[in-house]
Parts: sequence; structure tokens; C-alpha cells
Amino acid sequence: MFDLMPIAFKNVNQLWAYILTETLKQLGLTCAIICPGSRSTPLAVAFAQQAPEIEAISVLDERSAAFFALGQAKATGRPVVVLCTSGTAGANFYPAVIEASYSRVPLLVLTTDRPPELRDCHSGQTIDQLRLYGNYPNWQAELALPSADMGMLAYLRQMVIHSWESAQVPTKGPVHLNIPFRDPLAPIPDGSDLSFLQSHFYPEDFFARIANITPCPIPHAPCPIPQEWKQCDRGIIIAGVAQPQQPQEYCKAIAQLSQTLKWPVLAEGLSPLRNYAELNPYLISTYDLILRNQQLAKQLAPKMVIQIGEMPTSKELRTWIDANQPQRWVIENSNQNLDPLHGRTTHLRMSVEQFFWGDEEDAGTQGHGDTGNLSQTLSASPRLPLSASSFPDYLRHWCAAEAQVRAAVDQTMGNMEELFEGKAAWLISQTLPLGTPLFIANSMPVRDVEFFWKPNNLRMRSYFNRGANGIDGTLSTALGIAHRQQSSVMLTGDLALLHDTNGFLIRNKFAGHLTILLINNNGGGIFEMLPIAKFDPPFEEFFGTPQDIDFAQLSATYNVQYELITSWEKLQQRLNPLPTTGIRVLELQTNRKADANWRQENFRRFAVDIEIKLLY
Repeated sequence: MFDLMPIAFKNVNQLWAYILTETLKQLGLTCAIICPGSRSTPLAVAFAQQAPEIEAISVLDERSAAFFALGQAKATGRPVVVLCTSGTAGANFYPAVIEASYSRVPLLVLTTDRPPELRDCHSGQTIDQLRLYGNYPNWQAELALPSADMGMLAYLRQMVIHSWESAQVPTKGPVHLNIPFRDPLAPIPDGSDLSFLQSHFYPEDFFARIANITPCPIPHAPCPIPQEWKQCDRGIIIAGVAQPQQPQEYCKAIAQLSQTLKWPVLAEGLSPLRNYAELNPYLISTYDLILRNQQLAKQLAPKMVIQIGEMPTSKELRTWIDANQPQRWVIENSNQNLDPLHGRTTHLRMSVEQFFWGDEEDAGTQGHGDTGNLSQTLSASPRLPLSASSFPDYLRHWCAAEAQVRAAVDQTMGNMEELFEGKAAWLISQTLPLGTPLFIANSMPVRDVEFFWKPNNLRMRSYFNRGANGIDGTLSTALGIAHRQQSSVMLTGDLALLHDTNGFLIRNKFAGHLTILLINNNGGGIFEMLPIAKFDPPFEEFFGTPQDIDFAQLSATYNVQYELITSWEKLQQRLNPLPTTGIRVLELQTNRKADANWRQENFRRFAVDIEIKLLY
């Protein structure tokens, strides 16, 4: 079980690295991303020796490595290690550390360093690495220099255990350990006499105390639904950006809350609710378009709002909430402030599932008088008829507007033959195999998903970097999510992909399949939606930023499969079934100016065409 002991006794550094990696293995670490470098040699060797329990993956580019680790942590829900040498190497982890912090993803960031005597004296490859990531880590520390003293080895073990726990509770996020090493760094004798450990160090006993330890979240008691919610007939539930580890249970809990209160659920395109649509009869997917009808937006103003998770991307929704100033509750079991609108908001530090913990036997009676447990009640909830007498008018009006706009969008998209980039999101929401992991890039793809993603029952797992909302690390994150998982898909624009082409260097270590659906509009399409688009120059050079890249040649450079998609029929054929191995680029060439004009004209039409007289 403890095969590393012979190499660990080569020198103090290797012993130190062995204790660190073995402790992580006992805690449950299964993946470590290793960037090449000299100062990290002891740990790189130790992680490599921990195979197969810990998969050590070598990645050249530090920024790409950190985002790959981020993707793995998103997919598994457990901490992943990313390791680098001293100097500016660790600075390249910074964007992923920020994203891990805001997205609440467990990441163990290990930066190796020169010893104190080689700092501040112009020793090569040395920078100030203490608190390198500011206040973003959940916890950060510098380890002591390696020592063979039994007390110090116990100290190291405890620091690693604390790091593991701090990355997961009370809120998931990054942890940074700065780890100094003196020479020699290779596993060669350093003159230390480690023979006394043969009779004092027993691995089975030393590591037994941490075997099978899994940090448990702070327990929360079941929470009753407030009476003021039950007494309100003009309330909405906003299901925002979320990546729950158990999406079906999450969706069931929101559906039960919705049916108990008889409030509509405005579900962000990045919410799993849109991929478990059968569970929720009051699902509203076209709220962004509905709220562009100013008269209807005023008539639908809520008195109360329950926001679950982060606020959706929609600017229309945020402006509407801000203008009406309803009483609001934010449900999220983290310690972060999730109200960018600074309204009359109460944060409930809990999960939405807590409303129904221990209450499954009569959960079905709260909504419509049915009996049975929560799973039975919600397994196939039909959309209720709009004429149902039990429907509050406010809920009925929302559902009627949703039905009209949803039908208009679906008919328009279904009849569309031109390659409008927004149709890609609409099409894949109905095409991908059951349960497909899908990474959605920032800028226009994430917005088109909110605009057009059709509710479905395909149970796709949507992933995204909506913590800091940057385009950095897009490809690497997607590869990390897809590694050793079900065949996966990434929806991205050209600039986000180009910003992270070093991610293709992971291809030889990547196990699984990733299809990259590339929307190539030769520039930053999102800027076409902003007022600056009317000012050219300087718009095209400094905002549109066309790169004029031949993606067929780029794909060939990295030995990645490539295909130009020229019709929606061909795209559907390529997305189901998906291959099982390799990386593939499917390029869809679009016109960003024409697409921006289409949105402007048709969004207005969808909103104006809602038949107000049907609702009132």
C-alpha cells in the first residue's frame, strides 16, 4: 500500500513530498495536474509515483493547467491539485483561482518556492509568492521547510488535511499552499541520516487516522416555508445560474416549492431546470423576451421574489426587478453576497432542498392534494390547463405569455435555414444525447442559451465559468470537464477559443471525447449589441477585433479533427450520436452584424406580438 517509502528515504525533500501526496491520496484525491519545472521536482516525482490512485497529468501551460483542473473539479465535485514551479509560473494560475473562488469550485493550488535565504536577492526564478492570489483563496499558507522530525511530519499531515477541508467547507473554493524546497530537488541522497525513521515511522499507523475522512458540510435543519410566501399571490421564483452536484434533486425541490406556492419559475438557460422540464409545470423560459413588452412587464410586476442561486444573465430581468423593488429572498448555502441589485433582500444561507428534508411523505400534499412522496409527485408533472380554477390569475398570465412566446420562438427557429448563431443553442437543446455534459462559453453563447434554450427532458449537465465571466481558459475548462466523463460538447465563439488555443496541448493526455461547436463570426459578436457598435472607427479594430483565422489549419496544427458545418441538418447528424474519443471542431460560420440586426428586430417582434387581451 505504501510503495513510495524507498524513494521517500532518498532525502528530506522526497520524504516531505511523500507525506504530502500520501495524505492527499488517503483523503480521496484522484487527480493532480502537474506543470513542468525544477523547483517542483520533489512533488512531481511523488505524485507520479502515486499512480494509479492519483492520476498525474502533465500540462505545459500553467493557465491552461489551472483551468483544466477547474473543469475536473466542476465535473467531480471534489478537489483537484494543480502544481507548478517557482517564479511567474504560479501567477498564471491567477485567473482560474479567481474563477474557482467566485464559482465556488474546490481547487488545491500548490506553488513551489525557493527557500527564504534565496528571496529578495535576485536569485533566478524567484518572486514574492506569499498571498500571491490576494483574498481569493478560502485559506492560504506557506509550509515550513522540509524536516524529517516526526513532529514536523505530523504538522505537514495536519496542514494538508486542513487544506483539503478548507477547499470544501463551509463554502467550496480554492486553497493555496506555497511550498519551499532547498536543493537537492531530484530524489538523490542529500547526506541526511533518515535511518531512525525505519524504527519510528509506521505508515499504516501514521496515515490510519485520516483514512476515509470526508469533510462534512455544516449541518442545516429542515426549514419550514414562510407563511408570508404562502399568503402572496404575486410571487415569482428565479432559478439562476447553478451547477448542483445532484441536479435532479435540486430541480425537484424547486418544482415542489413552485407548486406549493403556485408561483412561476423563471429559469435561467444555465439552470438545470430547463433540462428537467417535465418536473415543473410552471416553468418560464422566455422571460427575457416577455419583459421587453413594457405594458406586460408592468402588469406582471411581482410583490415577492425568491432568487435561488445567482441572478440570471438577462439584463431585462435585472432592470425589471430593480425598477419594481419587490421584497426578495436569496437562497444559497454560501457566505457570499448574491444580490448585485442591492435591493430589499434577505439571504437565506441554506439549500432549496432543505425546505423538504424529512418531509417527503407528505410533500405531495402541499401542492395539489395528491399523496405519495416527492419523487412520485414530480416524476412527470404535466403542464396544467390554463383554465384550471385553482390557478391564481398572476400565474395563469405568466404561463399564457410563456406559451405564446415559446411557440413563436420555436416556429421561427424551426423554419430558419440561414446560419443564425442563436439557432445553434436552440437546436442543441433538443439534439444532444441524454445526460451530455455541455460547457457553454461566455459572451454571446451564454446569452443565446438564455434567449433560445428550449426546455427539454434530456438531463444535460450544463457547465460554465460564470464566476468572473471571463473568456480565459474556455477550452481547458471544457477539456477538464470532459476528461474521463461521458462524451461532451462545448459551445463557444471564435475569440474565446482563440484565447485558449494552448488548451489543445492537453490532447495527448485527454481521455474521452469533446466536440467543440465553434460559432465563428470573426470577432466579438457581443459588442455588436452595445452602443459602441455605432461608432466605427474605432469599433471594428478595438471591439469587433476580427482575427481572420483559418480554423481548419489551426485544427490541423494540433492534429484535431475538423469539419465545416454548412446546414442545420448536418449539425444535427454530427451531434447525435457523439464520438467516444478525441477532440473535434465543428465550425459554423455566421455574420455577426446580420445576427445582431436579427436579434434587434425579432426580439421586438416577439415582445410586441404577445396578445395582451388574452391575458386580461
